[in-house]
Parts: sequence; structure tokens; C-alpha cells
Amino acid sequence: MKYCIIDDEPIAHRIIEGYCAELPHLHKAGNAYNAFEASEIITQQKVDLVFLDINMPKMTGFEWLKTLAQPPKIIVTTAYKEYALEGYELDIVDYLLKPFSFARFLKAVNKVGDTAKEKTSASVPANNSHEENKRFFLKGDKKHHQIHIDDILFIEAYGNYTKVFLAEQMIISHEKISSFEELLPASGFLRVHKSFIVATDKIKMIEGNRIMIGEHQVPIGQTYRSRINHLLGGR
Repeated sequence: MKYCIIDDEPIAHRIIEGYCAELPHLHKAGNAYNAFEASEIITQQKVDLVFLDINMPKMTGFEWLKTLAQPPKIIVTTAYKEYALEGYELDIVDYLLKPFSFARFLKAVNKVGDTAKEKTSASVPANNSHEENKRFFLKGDKKHHQIHIDDILFIEAYGNYTKVFLAEQMIISHEKISSFEELLPASGFLRVHKSFIVATDKIKMIEGNRIMIGEHQVPIGQTYRSRINHLLGGR
């Protein structure tokens, strides 16, 4: 998938390029620092995805977007939250508020893939699409690990790092636990403590203020107790 960055701030280009470098299916088509440079890139080559800033000189990102007859997929990257509604009215894929984490960035990029799958769903078995949505890459130990969501037991905040406990291994990641809370589906994962997220289908037993997952004990935070009660059906 070929992408283009449109932003008048060079540091924004470096951050997005760094995130994209972690995803081997993304290939840069070009960098634009204003709408006119963006139009030149778009007309010269096929671009599938644009990371678009809003506030730029001479023409805003949304003004430029409205000039396109068949725009590529758009992920807005901005420091201003007040334009979100207008963005979704323009059929953008996602709206990222600066500064955003890699996990939040990855969630937005995955939405682009989800949209593409919807268009080809008639020719692709549904179970294939479902399977791809349950995998993501996680950087740890200077490697990129492909993680299947079904293998996650629980996640633990660990200082400036996060421990991801899987069925057969544990990976230490630089991502914050809040980033995982955004990334993982709420239907299968629950924040039960300021430092812990658990896979609800991996819970073996709940006793008092602790959760048993395999041989591990996970504490239940007092402020998160209501979530456990809801999981238990109010009992």
C-alpha cells in the first residue's frame, strides 16, 4: 500500500515515516508540505493512503480534500480535535490527535485494510478477513513479533514498558498499557487494574480481589471492581 504524508511540519513527517517503517506493507509515495505539492504527487502516481494534516498554509487539508474527485483513503493527523466531525463527514478513515502512539496509529492503518476487505468481501471467504483482523505486529527485544489476539493471556504495565503475556512466551514492549486498551477489542479484553488488562476468555477463576489465568494471579483494582461485577452479571 503506497502512502503519502501531507503536513507542513517536518517533525510530523519523521514520526509518521518511523511508524510506517515498522509496517512492511506500507511504501512511501512521497512527502508534501502543502496542498499544491500533494496534488502533484497524487496526479503523478497511484496513492492508496494519505496522512493529512489540517492546518497548512494557503489551503487547509480539508479544502484540498474537497477538490479531489476520487480521493485516496485519508487518515487525519492533527493537533486540533474540533475538526473531527467535519472530517468524518468527508468520509475519512480515522482522526488521530497529535501526539499519537504507535498502537493508535496501527489501529488507524488497520481500518484502511478493513475498508478494502469490505469492498472485496464477495470474492474473499469471510473467515480469512476475520483471521487477519486478529493479528498485529508488536516490537520487542529488537524484533517484530506477529501476535495473534487469541494467544494473549493478559498485559501488565511495567514501568516505562509493558509485559505482554502470551500462551507460550512473554514479550516486553515499549507501548503503554493505554495503547493496548485502545488497540484490543473491548469484547474480549477488560482493564481490571491500572496496571493490568486481561483476556476475559482466559480467566480460570475469580476469587476475592484476584483473577486466576493459568498459573498467574492478576489483582483487581478497587476502582475497576464494577467492571468485574458486570462481567459476572451483577453477582
